[in-house]
Amino acid sequence: MVSNLLKVLVFMLCLLPAVSLGWQFINDNLGANPFEVLTRESGQWVLRFLLLTLAMTPVRTITGYSWPLRYRRMLGLFTYFYASAHLLTYLWLDQFFDWQEITTDILKRPYITLGILAFILLTPLALTSNRGMMRRLGRHWKALHKLVYLIAILGVLHFLLLVKADIREPVIYSLVLMLLLILRLRPFRLWRLGMSSQS
Repeated sequence: MVSNLLKVLVFMLCLLPAVSLGWQFINDNLGANPFEVLTRESGQWVLRFLLLTLAMTPVRTITGYSWPLRYRRMLGLFTYFYASAHLLTYLWLDQFFDWQEITTDILKRPYITLGILAFILLTPLALTSNRGMMRRLGRHWKALHKLVYLIAILGVLHFLLLVKADIREPVIYSLVLMLLLILRLRPFRLWRLGMSSQS
């Protein structure tokens, strides 16, 4: 019962940024260029949820508690939700579904290319995140879902190339991602297991 209530609470918290942005957009509270704000904010929430998803296993490794893994799938699906919203704001509000212009944009701007590639790679992960697909894919499921590391790198690079002046935010995301990847390395896991056996 408590576990189900916590899942509902986490779900509502994950949905809150979208509700907040939608409310601000409806009430014209996003400044002079609301479309740009929607695109930027939705993109940043993609990275935040992606890094949160990647953080669940290291948190389990460090703390020894398995509860973080219960929310990994939900966080991953919200990553895809915000990635879809981010892509839609670009296709609709920025390019007005002008596919010729969109194609030119993808080919000419590296950060757009990386962003589209990251979304394409993220799609099969979202589609195969349920238990039924895990059973069908078997050992191939883990291999497929290891793409999340590449997706995270592409996402951070997308943000880094997008920013032209103040790169502090993308650098912070880059450092967090680097830390999460280091925590997943085998030597760290073995060190943590050794510490656990001594305590």
